[in-house]
Amino acid sequence: MQVGLFITCLSDVFFPEVGISMVRVLRRLGVDVGFPEAQTCCGQPAFNSGYREDAKKAARQMIRAFEDDEAVITPSGSCAAMIRHYYPKLFAGEEEWEERARSLADRCTEFSEFVAAHQGTTPIRARLEGTATYHHSCHMYRGLGLVEPPLALLSQVEGLSLKELPFHDDCCGFGGTFAVKMAGISTAMADEKIGHIEETGADYLVGSDMSCLMHLGGRIRREGKPVEILHVAQVLDRGWIE
Repeated sequence: MQVGLFITCLSDVFFPEVGISMVRVLRRLGVDVGFPEAQTCCGQPAFNSGYREDAKKAARQMIRAFEDDEAVITPSGSCAAMIRHYYPKLFAGEEEWEERARSLADRCTEFSEFVAAHQGTTPIRARLEGTATYHHSCHMYRGLGLVEPPLALLSQVEGLSLKELPFHDDCCGFGGTFAVKMAGISTAMADEKIGHIEETGADYLVGSDMSCLMHLGGRIRREGKPVEILHVAQVLDRGWIE
């Protein structure tokens, strides 16, 4: 199967290791991964800030970049939600672009969603010792309704004890431009979330959106707390048993 990797802005600039882990895992599962260099931002920051025309420019570029891929896989529930829910709405009434937007929306899949659906009956063979808790990002949890796929993958990792995060459906406080406009509230929300993470005794905080993990990880490092931040793809890649 030929898929295109949509790396997202945050992973591309700050967390390229997440993209590397994604490619390694997908290739181990027999997936042929390509990387269209014409890809850009999905347009969500502009869209959320009310700049619809700027968001459409980014969306057109993304649609062109991934036009030939059978599937598009991204490590971000947030960016996947933007493409799946809002691209068709952005181009509503523009017949050609609306159709192309719907095509990309139908082919765009979040990483854990894709792996859980395509691993078949063969379990993931990976091992990582320690205790982990999983952060359900808002766009994954509410926007895409993806609750079980990442948990199903993590449950297959040998040696990993997975603890449910108290108040797991609460926002971490990042919210894109919200963290900039409402920095004090954003920080307070992160600190409350980190308190719940500590309650689990987790060695690892795992998630599916590097924006949330960047936000929480920054506070965790500043507070000197011994919790490692990992994307689901990194967990599988690090512990993969050949």
